[in-house]
Amino acid sequence: MTNVQAKNIDELKTRFKGNIVLPGDAAYESTRKIWNAMIDKRPAVIARCASTSDVVLGVNFAKDNDLILAVRGGGHNIAGSALCDDGIVVDLSQMKSVDVEPGTRRATVDGGATLADFDAATQAHGLATPLGINSTTGVAGLTLGGGFGWLSRKFGMTVDNLESAEVVTAAGETVHASATEHPDLFWALRGGGGNFGIVTRFEFQLHPVGPDVLSGLIVYPLSQAKSVLQQYRDFVAQAPDELSVWTVLRKAPPLPFLPAEVHGQEIVALALLYVGDPAQGEQLIKPLRTFGTPLGEHVGVQPYVAWQQAFDPLLTPGTRNYWKSHNFSVLADGLFDVVIEYVKKLPSPQCEIFFGAIGRATERQAPDAMAYAHRDAKFVMNVHGRWDDPADDKSCIAWARDYFNASAPYASGGVYVNFLTSDEGDRIRSAYGSNYDRLAQIKRKYDPDNLFRTNQNIAPA
Repeated sequence: MTNVQAKNIDELKTRFKGNIVLPGDAAYESTRKIWNAMIDKRPAVIARCASTSDVVLGVNFAKDNDLILAVRGGGHNIAGSALCDDGIVVDLSQMKSVDVEPGTRRATVDGGATLADFDAATQAHGLATPLGINSTTGVAGLTLGGGFGWLSRKFGMTVDNLESAEVVTAAGETVHASATEHPDLFWALRGGGGNFGIVTRFEFQLHPVGPDVLSGLIVYPLSQAKSVLQQYRDFVAQAPDELSVWTVLRKAPPLPFLPAEVHGQEIVALALLYVGDPAQGEQLIKPLRTFGTPLGEHVGVQPYVAWQQAFDPLLTPGTRNYWKSHNFSVLADGLFDVVIEYVKKLPSPQCEIFFGAIGRATERQAPDAMAYAHRDAKFVMNVHGRWDDPADDKSCIAWARDYFNASAPYASGGVYVNFLTSDEGDRIRSAYGSNYDRLAQIKRKYDPDNLFRTNQNIAPA
């Protein structure tokens, strides 16, 4: 770093309310760690913001010093977009407040809040909005890519519930984006990723959920997988919007409700959540127990926040992760054959393939109503490669890519942008779909020099 930059950093520190972390500082190594241990980048400056004014200072510092800029919310993105080498990270992870207005069913959320922060605040009032499935995920990145979770069949994508956003633009201006203010920017933020500015506050619509919900797992052996998956497909097609059932294929973790001899064996698990009267839900889910001979189940009424954290132990930070993903409008028998083949050769005990069932409410918006275009997707598949030892990189990545290629003929062509890894630049048009050209025009208006480019990037038109 030049002396000029060192002098400029000293000047930045005098105006900055949060913390400036530099290489050599005691906090630097821990501060640059993110969820995916595959990502190892060394920024020149990490600006841990305390307020929107700090974010403005960070954006202007990047421009004034011709530095590459990365934006960190939860630091959960698989591609590692929260970090950059030699540039500045505008880190919002200390900005975590969530304000709930139960009367109007609205929540205002800072750009660094996690799902755990959001759910804790909203569930105090028996309210929620569709978010992801891992409580350490950042609300910001999840939302900007579209966002989906257990509530999506009933209440839509996360972006379908976004009411407004406070955005720091590439010009260093703070603007409010909504249906009536900067509507083009608001359109682009709802699925266009981090391409258009740094969102410092989100306002969401909330819905009555819980606080207790019927949820849990029903587990079958892989030997019954084909029949289970076929019956699952037929069941989901008829299930009401209030019921979400996802499938996870992996080696059984040491869950206490499974016999010890099943631990480490390949399984297919049905993961379910019912938004509504648990007694009604119990009647609806009865057929799920008859798809074969279950190895075990753990289904009951529990707090929604507990279910939102149920998969956290399988998704802890600091492990090596590599993903591949497809959208599906139908699940074909041929796809099931391919899935079963690849689950029989999982390269690590932590690898898994899951199908998140969306559809219903997520299909009700027009593909061009907002940037998120994939309204034909009824299932989002994630090939989740996960392991601990760098020596396993090659085998685990090869497995994920091979399965991805083998399953491609059955996919609908689109992909969920938040599941793209850093080596999938060739799929960016697939991620933004039919809205790409309009997004490129809006990018030219709000970020003509492509300051915000450490992402699944949309080049200015």
